Amino acid sequence: MIHEAAGSPLCPSAPAAAGAALIGVVDAKGRVVHLITPLVVDENFVEVAHRNGTPERRFRFASPCQEGRCSHWAGQQCGLIGKLHGAAAGIGLSNDEAPLPPCTIRAQCRWWQQRGRQACGVCSVVVTDQRLPAS
Repeated sequence: MIHEAAGSPLCPSAPAAAGAALIGVVDAKGRVVHLITPLVVDENFVEVAHRNGTPERRFRFASPCQEGRCSHWAGQQCGLIGKLHGAAAGIGLSNDEAPLPPCTIRAQCRWWQQRGRQACGVCSVVVTDQRLPAS
């Protein structure tokens, strides 16, 4: 799968880069449809994906968590999942009671390790790059 140290937590919202795993595709409704089998992407995939705009708007990638090297790192954990869950709950998008969706990285997912079901309840609505397109 992904080239990482055994048991190393994975970021489920990583940038498109060679060696990252493609774990989902963003559908027309803006929800992530998780792949049954993650696909490790290479430089060619990343280059071609960039030709059609920002890949992170259309795909979800996973790669080893960068911890303190990431702008979302807060103390000893990822601060992003807490913010995402809070925002989703505030607009009625989180469903902590729903059946868990299929996920190929759950055992190593940083968000799952921190928040469990709460992370899975919002994961399908997380699109990594939501910046407005450059005009």
